Amino acid sequence: MSEFDIDRIARFEDAEAVVFHGRSWTYRQLVGLVADWQQYLDGHGVRPGDVVTLEGAYSPQICAGLLALIDRGAVVVPLTPLPAAKRAEFLEVAEVEVVVTADGTGARTLERTGRTAGHELYGRLRAAGSPGLVLFSSGTTGRSKASVLDFRKVLARYAPGGTPRRILSFLSLDHIGGINTLLHTLVQGGTVVTVAERTPEAVFAAVQEYGVQILPTTPTFLNMVLFSDVLERYDCSALQLVTYGTEPMPISTLTRLAGLLPAVRFKQTYGLSELGILPTKSRGDDTLWVKLGAAAGFEYKIIDSVLWIRSEMAMLGYLNAEAPFDEDGFFNTQDVVETDGEWMRILGRRSEIINVGGEKVYPSEVESTVLEVPGIAEATVSGHPSPVTGMVVKATVLLAPDQDADARTVQRLIREHCRRKLEAYKVPALVEVSGARQHSDRFKKIRSAA
Repeated sequence: MSEFDIDRIARFEDAEAVVFHGRSWTYRQLVGLVADWQQYLDGHGVRPGDVVTLEGAYSPQICAGLLALIDRGAVVVPLTPLPAAKRAEFLEVAEVEVVVTADGTGARTLERTGRTAGHELYGRLRAAGSPGLVLFSSGTTGRSKASVLDFRKVLARYAPGGTPRRILSFLSLDHIGGINTLLHTLVQGGTVVTVAERTPEAVFAAVQEYGVQILPTTPTFLNMVLFSDVLERYDCSALQLVTYGTEPMPISTLTRLAGLLPAVRFKQTYGLSELGILPTKSRGDDTLWVKLGAAAGFEYKIIDSVLWIRSEMAMLGYLNAEAPFDEDGFFNTQDVVETDGEWMRILGRRSEIINVGGEKVYPSEVESTVLEVPGIAEATVSGHPSPVTGMVVKATVLLAPDQDADARTVQRLIREHCRRKLEAYKVPALVEVSGARQHSDRFKKIRSAA
């Protein structure tokens, strides 16, 4: 039986499925691409259970290749273009047997690595006759972990129905959020709008030109939007919903965006490669309080302020690390939360908490306060060793492009503002003005940058 029922999307026929480099692809054309991929994979002897990379930038060809590999029952390792050393690491960790590359023109290559993927998790997928998905973590604080998911369980979340929407594909297919955007959009007959580069200019030009209704993105990117003039130069009237996740949102950023886009609803999402994207409900557009698990298949509990989640689509495990599941199947997210009845606020990873003389400092709170200072485009807060208190707070900031203030003036302004808004132990003892970006290619803050 087909793992992804192509008929589910074929019925949309001439509706617009994907916009890529200014060209529109209908569902009929997308299904044709899937059929072409199936013949290509047949011709190269790709079998169910083979571990296959699908490498390339987001395009209709990559989308169709993914659907064809799922349909075949392969274990898919989606990769975007990577530095050679990182790519070699990923291929080794994933025990990749077949490497497939594709670009937006339809050109493809396929080669076998000579490896035999014998990991126990792959054995479980093959025994169940299920397609698989391998996703690598961003690895911003260490070696990337490789999650193995049963794609059949992932697909179970995406039922036909709902209103077709035009959604911008901000996150790539090597990220659980990118997979979610694609599958959610296609089963509803919506349109995936792609951009050649993820800059505020390119994204909001696409919002205007293609009438994008939903923009899934990250807090880091939205903060970049605030320091551009794109909201003034582009028509955002079609935009209905902005979703954000992957890291804590500075409340100062959210408040400013809600004021600039009063007709747009803002929704906090929560998801992990290990668990999938959880259903959420935001308390309001100007608050970080959120409700989790408003649908079957997800449960959570909180132990010592840390969030643990049980998900029907949870990964089978890591290829290169121990999986932090308890005996009841709950996964330790390592996210510290506070609660207000059924609502919760995610404060950040436990490993990121700064202990200043026994007092806990959450970087996201200080970052939000620092970003209130005019001219600060990015802020990353971390701990710095101190012989007196063990740790002190350090803020690394990037100035907006039009700022030319000297470092001492910036340091003074930040400390003065933080003293007015925060307890004394939270005020940055060190402020570094840096010209380096503080986010990864996935637009997620790199804590090690501080």
